[in-house]
This record gives sequence, structure tokens and C-alpha cells, in this order.
Amino acid sequence: MANKKLGIIFGGMSTENEVSVVSAGSILSNIDRKKYEVFPIYIDKQGNWFRYVEDGKKREFGAEVENITKIENVTEYLKKLDVIFPVLHGLYGEDGTIQGLFELLKIPYVGCRVLASSVGMDKVYTKIVFEKAGLNQTPYEYVRKYKDKYIYVDKNFDESVVTVEEAAKRIAKNLKFPMFVKPSNSGSSVGVRKADTLEELIENIEYAASFDKKVLIEQGIDGKEVECAVLGNEEVIASCVGEIKAADEFYSYDAKYKNEESRTEIPADIPEELSNEIRKQAIKAFKSIDGKGLSRVDFFIENGTNKIYINEINTMPGFTNISMYPKMFEASGVPYKELLTKLIELAEEGV
Repeated sequence: MANKKLGIIFGGMSTENEVSVVSAGSILSNIDRKKYEVFPIYIDKQGNWFRYVEDGKKREFGAEVENITKIENVTEYLKKLDVIFPVLHGLYGEDGTIQGLFELLKIPYVGCRVLASSVGMDKVYTKIVFEKAGLNQTPYEYVRKYKDKYIYVDKNFDESVVTVEEAAKRIAKNLKFPMFVKPSNSGSSVGVRKADTLEELIENIEYAASFDKKVLIEQGIDGKEVECAVLGNEEVIASCVGEIKAADEFYSYDAKYKNEESRTEIPADIPEELSNEIRKQAIKAFKSIDGKGLSRVDFFIENGTNKIYINEINTMPGFTNISMYPKMFEASGVPYKELLTKLIELAEEGV
């Protein structure tokens, strides 16, 4: 029996192209070649698709992708594949767009479907769904960039066009400093900044709006940052909980991928009842967005109270050698290679 043709798509047009390349390198090194004939596909930042010929080299962060040949007819090329693993993070890869293409072509693929991908990518709408699910969250506000002004959206979804200064003043009335300002559709903490003053809030809203027109502002929490990985379609399991120990003030893009002082602790040094509750909430969060396959769910544990706050969900988490998703499952008894095989089997099961 011939091996199944597996397409591994990486790169992409988002700000996380480099992260995706490193993730794909780890997956290509660990995929079970006895089961799958692998077809690596690279998408560059301009949206061009290429066949990638593996050279056996370790993918370094930020290194140029070489040994590529342009694919002239993308849809026909994809139709030859039995299943696809889209190792794409951020916009145009994790937001439901490429998932819609796979649905149209009727090709099984790893990960969440169109709805869960789009909801999970948009931090504002993730929060709205989590509210409905009764998951505890830090207070938040959001605005949308509109020409040279902003649209402030209140709790009743009523909108008003204001200046960035007016938007910041309204937010400061409802939230306490420090605040975290985030592009609503961005991953790996790209565009995220902390604001301790009204002036910084104004500046950071404008900065975040350069990445996405919708900007989320959250009240900060003094606590531990922990994560939990989930795996499954209908029968979902959760990994142990891991803790992030950021070298910077918070777990920014640079802290994740460029600062070697950042550390992770797996499993996290927290009471068992807290760990069990986080695992339970991670599965609930995944189910609430109609997740399939995998996700990594991020939480805070408040210092002093041990109160759990859900932060966000990542429907295609990193798979680099330092990424939490595979490391947490490895610590839970599921080795990297076995995890990849399970994810591909879940993709085919969901057809």
C-alpha cells in the first residue's frame, strides 16, 4: 500500500512567516516517513507558492528559504495530495482563509475548521465567545481604526467615532493601568505593547493599529502566565500545564524568539487542583469555538488569589524546538513523532 501524500505548507504572508519556517523544519525532521510521502510547500510573504526540496539543514530563525521552485497551478497541485498539514501562523494561515480553500478542494487538513480558525484568530471575538462560555477574563475594551480617527465600541456594541485621545480617555475610565494593547488579528505577540500611562495608551493604540484596524485593550494582571495544549475532535484531551518565564517584562515576540533568557517550566509548579481546573477550562475554551485537532490555550494565575483568567487560544500553535505545544504533550507522554501522526489521523477522521 502506497504511503499517503502529505502536504506540509509553511511560511505565509503574515508577520509570523519566520516562525512558521522554523516550525516546519521541526515537523519535517520528525514526520513518520514510513507512513507519509511528504510534499513541502513554501508560501512567501508576497503570497507566491513554491515546491520546497528538503536539504537536511536545520532551519534557523530568519534564514532565507532556498531550494524552491514556483508552483504554477496551485489548486491542481493541492488536489494531488491526500491530506495537508498547514503549519501557518497568523493571518492568511490561521484565520480560516486557507482552511476555506482546503474545504473547497475537499482535502482533509490538520487543525481547526474555518469558523474556529477565524474566531480563534480574532482576539476580540474570541473574548465574546469566551464570555458566553462563562470563562473568567480580565476586563477589556476595543476600538477600530477609521480613516484618521477611531470607532469606540461600548459594551452594548454601540459605536461612536472619536479621536485616539478620546478613545484612550474612555478606556482609562473603565480599565486600570497597566494595560496591554494588542492588534486583534495577530499572533506571536506581534504588535503587543504595555501601557502604564494615558500617553503610552494613545501611542500604543496607534502602534497596534498599524498591524490591524481592530485593537484590543486589556487590563493587566499581576500573575503567572501558563499554557495548556489540547488534542482531539470530539474526544479532547489536555496536556499538563506549562509556565512561561519571560526574560522581558512580558512574553513579547522578542522574548519568545530572540531572548535566550526566556524559559519555560513544564509542568508548571502549581497546585494540582489549579492544574486540573486549567486543563478543564482549556478543553471548554476549545469546544466553545468549535475547535478541531489542536489548540494551545493561554491563561494567567493571579498572584495572591490564585484566580484563573483565560487569555487567548491559538489554533495553530508553534512547533519549533522551543514551542510549548509539543513540549507539553511530550511531558504528558505523547512524543513529538506520535503527536504529528495523531494530528494527521484526526484530520482524516474529521472528513
